[in-house]
Amino acid sequence: MCLVFVLVAIFFLIGFPKGKNTPLSALEHHPETSLMTEKPEIKVDLLTINKYSRPGIKRTEPVRDIVIHWTANPGTTAAQNRSYFESLKDTHITSASAHFVVGMDGEIVQCIPTNEIAYAANNRNGDTISIECCVPDKKGAFNQATYDSCVKLTSYLLGKYNLSDDAVIRHHDVTGKDCPKYYVKHPDAWKKMKTDIKNYRHTYGTLTEITAESEGSKQ
Repeated sequence: MCLVFVLVAIFFLIGFPKGKNTPLSALEHHPETSLMTEKPEIKVDLLTINKYSRPGIKRTEPVRDIVIHWTANPGTTAAQNRSYFESLKDTHITSASAHFVVGMDGEIVQCIPTNEIAYAANNRNGDTISIECCVPDKKGAFNQATYDSCVKLTSYLLGKYNLSDDAVIRHHDVTGKDCPKYYVKHPDAWKKMKTDIKNYRHTYGTLTEITAESEGSKQ
């Protein structure tokens, strides 16, 4: 019994061992650490600051959720959707953007720094990060490359902001909009995606100390 108490004391003093499949109980005892996965390859192509797609407003609230969207324009690429957001500074036809766009080849384009708000989640713009996903057809299901990159990016962001596995929502969950369409029409597919994100995170994640740099990074 004394040995057990000694071991517990050591764990609290030096931290839980880092590695794959880290138990959530470890996270609960160490709020300064997070289950981190490797950062996926991201092409940073930030929008020009303008009031229609990148207002340049710094986030004042902590990130609470990662929001998944679909682009609603089948067949377009991540670069094309990024260009659409950029064009709004000239056309003024609406206000819209996202922090990231995931293309059908699995490419990830970053449009907005994560310490700024995007025009994507309505009344939740202030405390969310949004990911737009390209789709091949009007059904709205992500192809495998898009799906896999979305899982990896979402897992990485959950770790970066020390969020729980449940902090992944659809645009639909904010406004009732059919976005991302396929995953609103097929709740089982959405449930599977959340499970895949969780499994990826707990398979490849490492318990990592959160630093000021990782919390405040512009990317």
